[in-house]
Amino acid sequence: MSAGGEKGSATKTPADFLKSIRGRPVVVKLNSGVDYRGILACLDGYMNIAMEQTEEYVNGQLKNKYGDAFIRGNNVLYISTSKTTLPE
Repeated sequence: MSAGGEKGSATKTPADFLKSIRGRPVVVKLNSGVDYRGILACLDGYMNIAMEQTEEYVNGQLKNKYGDAFIRGNNVLYISTSKTTLPE
């Protein structure tokens, strides 16, 4: 057995994941518990996030819709890819 893992498997870093989801629907959960769902436009090394077609959810209920939104990175708990597509 080799220590390298299975044949053909590639190691993916968090940076690789973040690059791969640009332009796709995501859910951004904040430390406050609020969710923002929209299209990931861009992000930087500080986890500052720019989103398009953004919707704000509080306790699972839609509270507001924004065209574009900017979220400061120190407020971000996690970023997840969205399983559902967003309406246009």
